[in-house]
Amino acid sequence: MGKCPQCSSFNSMVEEIIHDEPAAAKTNVRGLTGRSAPRPIGDVSGDAEDRIHLPIGEFARVLGGGIVPGSIVLIGGDPGIGKSTLMLQMAMEMAKTQRVLYVSGEESERQIKMRAARMTTNGAAGAMPNQLFLVTETNLEVIFNHVGEVKPSLLIVDSIQTVYLSEMDSSAGSVSQVRESASRLRELAKSSGITVFIIGHVTKEGAIAGPRVLEHIVDTVLYLEGDRFQAYRLLRSVKNRFGATSEVGVFEMREGGLVEVTNPSEAFLAERMINVAGSSVAVTMEGTRPILVEIQGLTSPTQFGNARRTPNGVDFNRVLLITAVLTRRVGLKLAEQDIFVNVVGGLQIDEPAADLAVAAAIASSWKDLPIRAEAVLIGEIGLAGELRMPGQMVPRLNEAQKLGFKVAIVPKAIRKGEPYPKGIEVVEVRSLDQALDAAMKSSDPPRGRKGA
Repeated sequence: MGKCPQCSSFNSMVEEIIHDEPAAAKTNVRGLTGRSAPRPIGDVSGDAEDRIHLPIGEFARVLGGGIVPGSIVLIGGDPGIGKSTLMLQMAMEMAKTQRVLYVSGEESERQIKMRAARMTTNGAAGAMPNQLFLVTETNLEVIFNHVGEVKPSLLIVDSIQTVYLSEMDSSAGSVSQVRESASRLRELAKSSGITVFIIGHVTKEGAIAGPRVLEHIVDTVLYLEGDRFQAYRLLRSVKNRFGATSEVGVFEMREGGLVEVTNPSEAFLAERMINVAGSSVAVTMEGTRPILVEIQGLTSPTQFGNARRTPNGVDFNRVLLITAVLTRRVGLKLAEQDIFVNVVGGLQIDEPAADLAVAAAIASSWKDLPIRAEAVLIGEIGLAGELRMPGQMVPRLNEAQKLGFKVAIVPKAIRKGEPYPKGIEVVEVRSLDQALDAAMKSSDPPRGRKGA
């Protein structure tokens, strides 16, 4: 059947042959621990699980502080983004103290060895850890036999779409194979205490390929994001049973692999030009980490009947909203201006706390007046032109102060909470118009925009 009669999508129907099990097998349901006796919650041990130290600090941060024994982690990302490279780097670091089994269904042992040699300092074979075992295998039963022989503390499967169970008639990568293979790997992790890392392919929309239940089976879901033409990669946690979600680790892709970026704010602002119209600095929260990014805006008289709005790194509808507020509430004539908004470094900003910085960058470009170089702008914009207070303001201001910014333009707080840090001047404003006046260096009339 080429088209699904329910959702009307093509090539989505999968044949799944179900065999009747013997009556004895039906009564023997597989379990994770071998016992299913109910216990009072007070009798259950509540001690925190000892985590295995992970030398890669950014990776450990996203996982919640380290590797939890017996957990199963799914890592997805676009092709060529660096998933296998990151997993091999982690395997080589962990193999210094733990037994690691790296199972690849897409590359040979020789290819993996060549990549590992590029990551070492001198590429010599003596630098390779002896406790890292490589195998190319796609049959899950054979993989379990290798696990029984090697007895690793860490198992890496690259990728789940290449693994298959011989007892099922469907091909590798099908819905039934991916679901059942992930379930077997979960049982292995929970019953033996082995930590399992699974690499998953993604669809064109960026979601994990295969059934949605795959993300429910695992304990942690990580996405490796970034523009292939940019050097920076973001490892983002979207589900984590052992830590906070939405945590982000920042890496830079180099010839020797992925290198940690311990201060991403400094990296994103490294090439910023000072006192240039159309540039502002926003403080966005990625999980619990504040990151300072440069937002660039550019206005240009349109050459066509309809003005264009072209955002890169921010939501398109958010740019339309901000443009409408600037036109109606501030009085900027943007109807015949093409507007371009760019977040430097390839970062994707989803939170509304960057609204004020986006509006300031657009207004600065239209007025041809630079924004104060020592100022950061934080705030959400309402349709009436008012500014609203975002969450976690104090960590944002502390990060701005750490990087040498002297002024922060923020919404006026209605309810007083934690006091602001004293090392940075906080300018509280109520409206977007007041914020732009405070952000611009001069209040002179616009230059080069007469009759616009």
